[in-house]
Amino acid sequence: MNLPKWFSPGLGVKRWFVLIIFAFIIITIGITPLFGFDLSVYLSTKLVELINVIFAFQSELAVKIISVFIILFGFALVYYSLLKIRDELNTHITPNAEILDLLYEKRRSNRGPKIVSFGGGTGLSNLLRGLKKKSDNLTAVVTVADDGGSSGRIRDEMGILPPGDIRNCLVALADREPLMERLFQHRFQSEGGLEGHSFGNLYIAAVTEVLGDFEEAVRASSKILAIRGKVLPATNKNIALGAVYTDDEEKIGESAIPVYDKKIKRVFLAPDNAETTPEVKESIENADLIIIGPGSLYTSILPNLLVDGIVDSIKKSNALKIYVCNVMTQPGETDDYTAADHAEAIINHCGAGVFEHIIVNNQPGSPELQKKYEEEGAYSVKIDHKRLKKLGLNIIEADLLKKNSYLRHDPQVLAELIYSLIK
Repeated sequence: MNLPKWFSPGLGVKRWFVLIIFAFIIITIGITPLFGFDLSVYLSTKLVELINVIFAFQSELAVKIISVFIILFGFALVYYSLLKIRDELNTHITPNAEILDLLYEKRRSNRGPKIVSFGGGTGLSNLLRGLKKKSDNLTAVVTVADDGGSSGRIRDEMGILPPGDIRNCLVALADREPLMERLFQHRFQSEGGLEGHSFGNLYIAAVTEVLGDFEEAVRASSKILAIRGKVLPATNKNIALGAVYTDDEEKIGESAIPVYDKKIKRVFLAPDNAETTPEVKESIENADLIIIGPGSLYTSILPNLLVDGIVDSIKKSNALKIYVCNVMTQPGETDDYTAADHAEAIINHCGAGVFEHIIVNNQPGSPELQKKYEEEGAYSVKIDHKRLKKLGLNIIEADLLKKNSYLRHDPQVLAELIYSLIK
């Protein structure tokens, strides 16, 4: 047992132990006039007499030494009591975790900054896994323009907002045991109507039908997973994402937008007057930090920012505003894009003032991984410092790669860098 944690500042435990001790003192004071003698003096006198009889010690020094041992014995009893309390709580309430560790982490993270993140896909969920280590005050604003896969099928059949990206963020922020996370991410492999569906998507869809409201279903799912923070849809309107290419051809549908032989000029929402929710606006207004990305530029990030009310709220906010640029280009979407191209695309759609800082990765990764990605048409995003400075951005670069079989951000390293900027 990590005893020092009981005495950590702000844990909220020590005060109650002190209160218990104080209560015993009050009870003793109350008993004194009731019985006509001072109970504490009486008990201590009898204890000293007993010590003298047992040990045949008559000197004052000997009595003091014995008293010290008694005090230490009392502390040992307190320590043993704490052990038994912990064991009981761990057995019956938190069998898969140390109750003290959970309490310690919870109290520490409650002091974290208020952070609002915009995005979708694996980029946003990966970032949230790192951020949740030091803050519970996280708000993930997620695009609802997805129309492919399990989310698209649920959207078409049930007429509700696509739950996929929201599910990913819920799982990323979850504090529940790993089995619950695995359930929410599980995809059915059997042939038939369930094939390819995610359990989490079906769960959110079922709760939406029961409660009659998608946002309420997300809140209910948040409680089930005991997430740190909250996940909000960018809008509660049923929207579609469209794109205009450099040859002026238009396409509607998020899953149809990435085209390998065309360059995207701009994206738009249909309808174009979909408004964000009051809860999203309130989160932006109260934020200490606003993070845009990482994630697919045209199909995850911009669909959030194009929702009415979001960009205006961001520009009015006094929060620190950061854009986290992708590590790799995305085939059919950001082919040959540099960091400045990514930033410029957001500025062209939203105007200046949406972010002041840009975080970029400055390491290419291993040659083996580079070759693997290049075979799929993806390349490291280059940092063009002159153009970024010309856009008025503060460049923050570091080695942000996760050391595994993928070229993506290390959530912990990225989160530590972001928290250092807040300080």
